[in-house]
Amino acid sequence: MLPGRQGRPLINRILTVGGLTLVSRVTGFMRDIVMAAVLGAGPIADAFLVAFRLPNHFRAIFAEGAFAAAFVPAYARIRVAGGPDAAKLFGDRIFTLLLASQIVLLLLALIFTPAVIALLAPGFRSDPVRFDLAVTLTRITFPYLLLMALVTLLSGILNSVERFAAAAAAPILLNLTMIATLATAAFFPTPGHAAAWGVLLAGLFEVALVGGAALRADVMTALRQPIIDDDVRRFFKALGPATVGSAGVQLALFADTIIASFLAAGALSALYYADRLYQLPGGVIGIAVGTVLLPEMARRIAAGDEDGARVAQERAIEFTLLLAIPCVAAFLVVPDLIMRALFMRGKFTAVDASAAAMTLAAYTIGLVPFVLMRSAVATFLARGDTATTVKAALTAVAVNIAFKVAFLYFTALAQVGLALATSIGAWINFGLILWFGLRAGFMSFDAAFKHAVLKLVVAGIALTAALWIAQWPVLALAAGLPAHNVTALMLLGFIGALVYGGAILGLFGKAWLASFWRTPKEVRRASVPPVPD
Repeated sequence: MLPGRQGRPLINRILTVGGLTLVSRVTGFMRDIVMAAVLGAGPIADAFLVAFRLPNHFRAIFAEGAFAAAFVPAYARIRVAGGPDAAKLFGDRIFTLLLASQIVLLLLALIFTPAVIALLAPGFRSDPVRFDLAVTLTRITFPYLLLMALVTLLSGILNSVERFAAAAAAPILLNLTMIATLATAAFFPTPGHAAAWGVLLAGLFEVALVGGAALRADVMTALRQPIIDDDVRRFFKALGPATVGSAGVQLALFADTIIASFLAAGALSALYYADRLYQLPGGVIGIAVGTVLLPEMARRIAAGDEDGARVAQERAIEFTLLLAIPCVAAFLVVPDLIMRALFMRGKFTAVDASAAAMTLAAYTIGLVPFVLMRSAVATFLARGDTATTVKAALTAVAVNIAFKVAFLYFTALAQVGLALATSIGAWINFGLILWFGLRAGFMSFDAAFKHAVLKLVVAGIALTAALWIAQWPVLALAAGLPAHNVTALMLLGFIGALVYGGAILGLFGKAWLASFWRTPKEVRRASVPPVPD
């Protein structure tokens, strides 16, 4: 058994990650509110968002996406089988290789930045001001990728030994740093420069945070001769398909940037602000659950506890749906009110809010598969199988991009068509993962799980109906009040919480909710009827 806290219920670890991620998202919204007020939704905002997206796209491919999917299960397996010393040797070798590759990538990106911008935002070439500004800002933000690669490595090691707090808290520093630099935008050439320097400074702070946590946990990596042994070969065997899969997913996001660069000014901004809300349940719930579930399943499978891994996955999916369904209902019923309440101030107008709201509703169609994806793929990644997830991802990406191109012919859709195509791709990806998992015997859902999902759907329908009916009188009641959009949103949130909470208690009872605080072993024992004497 690994040293650590494996006896803790999954929910305790999920709440640690999810709670800090929630703080990150809240500060992220504060950052976006400041961005909306300072940058607006015009050319400077579009140029910065391209500069911000580029390192984040590459980070998702090389760091948080492929790297984490291959590294965390490998590190957990080696630590179970060979102990801390073997795991440290493996971590040091991967750290050395990762650092070298990221330095090379950074140098190439800095040299060929204009060509990269011309390729990924070709619509900017007709607007020299936006193009030149995007090149300048990208050269400021791109070193963030190297720093995030180091953060991802150290975070993966910390997560493998059940130290989740520092990695989950790191993004908070990005938000606070950007708020600080945006608040001092008058001292920079443009507000876009202020935001870009905030990104770079935040990367330095995040490395310091997770590096300090790794030192305290005695798992800090160091440069070491990168000998390619069996463990490293196995890691790269998993990393290859994972990189292809992550690159495919990011290709669809690149397509958003490319296509939106040809749309009217503000389309990229509408996509960005809608995506920020769409990512909220994905980050706070889906990614938090997946972050905890992956090392949990990897350890259990490495120890031969397939049943415990299955129970952990089922409980993770139930908990994810419990928290995600209210977001689906709200984003579909009152997206315009949400956008107006959160962002409509300063240079962000009612027209901008309406465009972002329609985009959010289109994204929300695919929100359920999006939040469940990390829990679903964990059963493959925990076994070192990244190839299967790649097959599903690349198929979904092909469908996604095909729909993006097809929706170009419906000019009235604009960026809404891009979001709708993303939702279609999400359902294709999730459906394929379920099919592959059931066919391989990696997934098997019992009757209790199926009944729980059905009840959660019923509770979600009740919530959606309540919000739809209540929105008109609530909007009328709040119309004459100060900050009427915020007031109306808070009132609807209160009504929704009462309806959804009542439905959950009525359909499940307190015992089901309390069961999330039991360990997978305790849940498994409770589900097995006693043997009669």
